[in-house]
Amino acid sequence: MALDSGSATSTSGAIVTAPIAKRVPTERVHHGDVFTDEYEWLRDKENPEVIAYLEAENAYTDAQTAKLAPLREKIFEEIKGRTQETDLSVPTRMGEYWYYSRSFEGRQYGVHCRCPISDPDDWTPPKLEVDAAIPGEQILLDSNELAEGHDFFALGAFSLSHAGDLLAYSVDTVGDERYLLRFKNLATGELLADEVAETAPGATWSLDGTHVFYQTVDESWRPDTVWRHRLGTAKDDDVKVFHEPDERYWVSIGATRSEKYLVIWVGSKITSEGWILESDSPEGEFRVLIPRREGVEYSAEHAVVGGRDRLLILHNDVVDGVKAENFVLTEAPVSDPDDQTILIPHRDDVRLEDIDAFSDKLVLSYRREALPRVAVWPLTSEGYGEPKEIEFDLALFSAGLGSNPEWEQPTLRIGLTSFITPMQVFDYVPETGELQLRKEQPVLGGYDANDYRQYREWAVAADGTRVPISIVARKDVPVTPKPLLLYGYGSYEASIDPGFSVARLSMLDRGMVFAVAHVRGGGEMGRLWYEHGKTLTKKNTFTDFVSCAKHLVNTGVTAPDRMIADGGSAGGLLVGAVANLAPETFAGILANVPFVDPLTSILDPSLPLTVIEWDEWGNPLEDKEVYEYMKSYSPYENVEAKDYPAILAITSLNDTRVLYVEPAKWVARLRALKTGHSQLMLKTEMSAGHGGVSGRYEKWKEVAFEFAWVLDTVGLSEA
Repeated sequence: MALDSGSATSTSGAIVTAPIAKRVPTERVHHGDVFTDEYEWLRDKENPEVIAYLEAENAYTDAQTAKLAPLREKIFEEIKGRTQETDLSVPTRMGEYWYYSRSFEGRQYGVHCRCPISDPDDWTPPKLEVDAAIPGEQILLDSNELAEGHDFFALGAFSLSHAGDLLAYSVDTVGDERYLLRFKNLATGELLADEVAETAPGATWSLDGTHVFYQTVDESWRPDTVWRHRLGTAKDDDVKVFHEPDERYWVSIGATRSEKYLVIWVGSKITSEGWILESDSPEGEFRVLIPRREGVEYSAEHAVVGGRDRLLILHNDVVDGVKAENFVLTEAPVSDPDDQTILIPHRDDVRLEDIDAFSDKLVLSYRREALPRVAVWPLTSEGYGEPKEIEFDLALFSAGLGSNPEWEQPTLRIGLTSFITPMQVFDYVPETGELQLRKEQPVLGGYDANDYRQYREWAVAADGTRVPISIVARKDVPVTPKPLLLYGYGSYEASIDPGFSVARLSMLDRGMVFAVAHVRGGGEMGRLWYEHGKTLTKKNTFTDFVSCAKHLVNTGVTAPDRMIADGGSAGGLLVGAVANLAPETFAGILANVPFVDPLTSILDPSLPLTVIEWDEWGNPLEDKEVYEYMKSYSPYENVEAKDYPAILAITSLNDTRVLYVEPAKWVARLRALKTGHSQLMLKTEMSAGHGGVSGRYEKWKEVAFEFAWVLDTVGLSEA
């Protein structure tokens, strides 16, 4: 196990000691409770002392992990060696072109391309070769060129006009998720003079390609306003078409799949509202679909059923006196969205998630038994046929609709993956039920799925609830308790579904097991699974994770001295809380951009995204019970003078979602209070945002850094 002696030797031979942050007591008083925060001063990143402290922590982390450099390099080369660096995606048909992306060996970012359709009646994507010239190929956007000279790069919008002659795209070169929106004439390759700075990432075209709708954010980074930009005019002439003053709501804009309507969506964590406008009348007025009602969520898609324009509405309103927690699907006339007829009633065991409409079929996305599923529902001249679920011969899997931009198309692009199945891209033929494999993610070096096994187990939580655990390992790993990485998230109804990872093979092949604890607060088991892990039931998220860990120990899969807890963002809150709750159960804690000081953040409405979070966590400003409950589980407030597992916290200076100050304060407090000699490290990316470093090679290096630490902490660093 990695130990922390309080000092380490750098690569230059110098002794680097663990930084000790100075203490500047600041009192926080709410509901009669006084909390003295000695490290709040670290919030001011314009303060040179703060930057110096973060850099000192980085230097200490570098020194502590210097011995792992050969292992890091080996893992990086393994990831690189298993990845087909020069590759092509499966072409997607839209309009007169096949669209695809390229990657090239040695380049950090992707390249967006297209080539002409040769036969309008042929829906079989062309088999393009990476080393052969593609007739008529046009490079639409090369992110490597846009990223040149920048330490960070992220592509936001990438939106084609209906005619395919114009491209709207946006870039972020800082990591703060504020983008510069640009426009490109694809016929000439020239950039238009139009520029819009400080936007949110998306862009939506009007049907005729004369206008683009985009969003801006308020001082708290909340998308709150939709603007209309007419090409060829100045930004100052842009028209504000929608503004949401309520800080609990986010605003977005998009189009129905038919492209007949533009829709503005306004949503909090528990309430939504849509505003609709005909796409061929971009300067018209948006009108509300169904006025918002607290606690009611809905989405709407346009379909043509039996020759009539209809709205397909997913909602969780009360039906026959009972709240439709897992949502129902209804239809209604576009002219009267309140006149609804139920198409799919509520079920306790099925969570309806999405509906996609095509000219002659619907695609329903839902989850059952903690797995995402897809069904195709034909439309007939009279109305609706019989929906049919697409079946896959896998115990654990993730299936979902891929890129299908055309309203009229005879096939459906479907994606399938699992913990042991590299991503497969199929074209599904509804008429025959045939799945035509178009591409499987290549894994170089002789990968064989038969060398691995994936399976599901169930832990029993403290209150008797059964909690699913997904597990993947090599089949030839010895039966004795094995090193194990236990991942969890458990917030925002996010589901951690089975997915393949090339990088993960570097751990699995060294004898490590990977497991996912599908704890409450996520969405794997339906809406109530989420409801029972938020606000005043949030502690279920943490105790479920501990129950999963103890189940894996009690069944002999692993042991406390060889298990690592892993989580990022809200999952960082999870593993931070678990570090206080059950430190003896884990050898290490890996926390990425961790939300470990939640009470301080949620108490401050001026901080980015705070107010909208009150539906998730509760409002501790107004409610004493919420304040006391959050304080009772907050990782930062509950650090004690006791032995902790080894901890590696990773954050980014420009993160606008979970500010760097949270893990910085947490590590400072841990270093001051914890006992024992377990390793404690903070690593801050000084030019990145919430998603960490940019560029695939830099991301692989970051993964290699984390994996090397994980392997070392469980005694596998020599493997």
